[in-house]
Order: sequence, then structure tokens, then C-alpha cells
Amino acid sequence: MSVFSLICSILLVAMSKTPSTAAPAPSGLLVGREFTYSMRPGDSLASVGSRFGVDPPVLARQNGLSMRATIPVGRVLRVDNRHIVPAILEDGILINVPQRLLFYFESGRLVAWYPVGMGRADWQTPRGHFFIATKEEDPVWDVPRSIQEEMRREGKKVETHVPPGPRNPLGAYWMGLTPSDCGIHGTTAPTSVYRFQTHGCIRLHPDDVADLFRRVSIGTPVEVVYRPVLAARLEDGSSWLESHPDVYRTDKQPLKILDALEVATAGRAFAREAIRKREGIAARIPSADAGESPGAAATPTPGLPQTADAAAAPRTRRLP
Repeated sequence: MSVFSLICSILLVAMSKTPSTAAPAPSGLLVGREFTYSMRPGDSLASVGSRFGVDPPVLARQNGLSMRATIPVGRVLRVDNRHIVPAILEDGILINVPQRLLFYFESGRLVAWYPVGMGRADWQTPRGHFFIATKEEDPVWDVPRSIQEEMRREGKKVETHVPPGPRNPLGAYWMGLTPSDCGIHGTTAPTSVYRFQTHGCIRLHPDDVADLFRRVSIGTPVEVVYRPVLAARLEDGSSWLESHPDVYRTDKQPLKILDALEVATAGRAFAREAIRKREGIAARIPSADAGESPGAAATPTPGLPQTADAAAAPRTRRLP
């Protein structure tokens, strides 16, 4: 074991805690916004959803479309990609598996966030505390034996090494995690981002992984959590809820988050329905105040940063 790996192992033991059944404290930060996007050649609901962090069926419902609809170039879509930041780190990377989002912090400030692809239900992304142990450009994919066995079972050609290029599923960048065989990497299939399709690794759009790669260094801490239901209370006093499918089937008390928010009776029915629907978009919980509509947009505040320009192609999310 290298000195770096030994130090990481000691730190992980020191950081470990007994799991708590209490709901996490509400966040105080949202990212994303409501905007419009004009379809371009080659676009689809899947590609737009994966780029902005919205499930394609939700994007279809937002626009009154069928999932099978052929959307013409120039058609303007309404996109709502507001998400709750699960927690604030001093430095490093926070990944929430059900949310399929990666958040990068510096000096206690969120500076970038990206949609990511996560491990399948039968090949889960490991959760816990990790560190970036390696950084590689144009990596060679050394195919793990477990994946070689899967290739064999499926009747595919068994490969042990895949050189850099269009056939390499790691894309152009690799950031290996310790203690784990998994890593954060790019992809040659951008529409696979924001899905549960990997063998446990964290997959980013090519533009996003290039941006993240230049930001991080060896030793950057990485925390991977599993929170299907998230809550936030912003500076203006508004309460927000975001609910995702429990893909790994580990969330036994999804309604417990309402206790942490101290939701009034007027908002509990809305919150329960939002948790049941699990659309994966942050929605404002109505208060007892008359005339407030469920899911209404909050007045812009420092807690509600903007994302990509509505007229621009999807880009890395950089906060002010």
C-alpha cells in the first residue's frame, strides 16, 4: 500500500460515523432555474435531459409531449432544472447518487455542478468518503475481470485493454478514487449521462469532465451520498422539496424529511404527492399564506443561482 493510500485509509476511519436514522438538515441552496431551449439538429429529449439534468419523461411532461414525439429543429422547450444542493462542503466533491449530480466546492463555496451517470441497480456506485488518487488524460481502459465475465456471459468479444479513442468508454479523462476501483471519467456516449448505466463509476459529459479535471488535484476529497429525497429552506423563508426514484431501494422513510422541514399542514399534502411522483425537480412547498401556488418560483436570491443561458448550448454550470 502506498503512503498516500495509507493516509487516506486512516482519514476514512477517523471520518466514519455511526449511521443516523435522523433526516438530514434542510439545505439552504438551490441550483438551476426555469428557462427555454431551442432544439438543434441531432437533439432529442434524451440528449437535452442528460445535458441539463432532467429525466426525459419529466421533460416531455413539462412540454406536453409524448416520449415518442419527433421534435423539429427550432422547437422551443421549457426546461426546469432546479435542484437542491444536498450539503455544503469546505472543499472537494459531493455526489448524490439518486440525484445524479456532482457538486464541486472550494473554500466553502459551490463553484460548479454537473449531471452525472451512475451505477446500475445491480452494479451500484459505492457510497462513502474517498479521495482522488490518480489523474489521467487519454486513459487506457484496463477492463476489470468482473466486466470481462459479463462480456463472456453476453456473448461479446472479451477485451482486457481498450486504448484511447472512440471505443474507450472512459472518454478523454480519468480520475481514480481510493479506496475503490471506481473513478470519475468522461464518456463517448453523452446521452448516457444522467442515467443509471455504469458499472459503478461516475460518468460526465465530455465538456464537463474536462472542466472538472482541471479543477481537482490528487488528494481532493470526494463524498458520495445516497439521498433520494431532499429538502431546502432558503433565506426568504421558502421551503423546497426534491424527490428522486429510490433506485437502490435503501430509503425506508422518505417522509421523514418533512419533520426536518417542519412543514405546515397546508404543505404536507403537496409534499407527500411530490415524494410519491419522484420527478427529480425541486419544487416550492406552499405555505399557509393565501394565494401561494405550489412549485412557484422563488424571487431570485443568492441561494438560487442561474445556470446556462437559455439561448446557448448546454454548458458547464458555473456559479457566480
